[in-house]
Amino acid sequence: MKAVRYHRYGGSEVLTLEDAERPTPAEGQVLVRVAATSFNPVDAGIRAGGLQEVFPLAFPHIPGIEAAGTIAELDPGADGHQVGDAVVAFLPMNADGASAEYALVPAEALAAAPKTVELPDAAALPVAGLTAWQSLFDDARLQAGQTILINGAGGAVGSFAVQLAHQAGATVTATSSSRTEERLRAYGADRIIGHLDFASDAVDGAPFDVVLNLVPTTPEENAALADLVADGGALVSTTTPPPENPGRGIRTARVFVVSNAGQLAELVERVDAGTLRITVADRRPLADLPAVHDEAAAGRLAGKTVLIP
Repeated sequence: MKAVRYHRYGGSEVLTLEDAERPTPAEGQVLVRVAATSFNPVDAGIRAGGLQEVFPLAFPHIPGIEAAGTIAELDPGADGHQVGDAVVAFLPMNADGASAEYALVPAEALAAAPKTVELPDAAALPVAGLTAWQSLFDDARLQAGQTILINGAGGAVGSFAVQLAHQAGATVTATSSSRTEERLRAYGADRIIGHLDFASDAVDGAPFDVVLNLVPTTPEENAALADLVADGGALVSTTTPPPENPGRGIRTARVFVVSNAGQLAELVERVDAGTLRITVADRRPLADLPAVHDEAAAGRLAGKTVLIP
């Protein structure tokens, strides 16, 4: 099979499309014929070696931590699945991934793929969707009737977070560029305020019961975000760590998304019900993966890019 692999840590130049042996599922695994994977920022961190203490690799390594495809082969013990099933999954961070024609996936990580979107586009759901879900409900404990500020709502996680927070009955304020404002309003944002001016004390709608930060921020900016949280509220960040104890009863958390097939199945149900939309910014051939890594590093990659073998 064809796969993108790298044989050492380094820049995008280590990513090579090459021949690799088609894997065989072991106990508890299924072999998925990949319809698409997608790029996530953590892919670049793992490739560069900055996360090797957390996610050590065995070389050569195939990147790509999320997959959409069809089951091609499975271990007899993988109950509940059949060859030919269309599936999506969030793969283990340091196992061989889905930047290939075939990928091994733990059976416990699988969820049925949405039926209402093209299968390659479903590869944009697992990581961003689960990050949004776990940020809002596991970490922030968002409730109906609360107010939430989503800082950096125009990206993949933010798009899901706006929709899920709106559906949960929260009043949603989002920061966004003009390019994504119309989409976010359609997704349920009640107020768009543009990018935050951390030098100003005035933020329309503050204080908020929950602040969800999705962009890199300095410690000083994190402290300013905490000032926007109501007493007893929550500040949750997917990027830089928020203050550990900002006072006023505010809870803080940094999100470390984990694979959860039950939550992923709930997201799929919402997609098929028409209440959760997947936004795909670009569809590229798998051979473009090194260029995608470069574009992400240069800040030119907006939204979710899926890569098709």
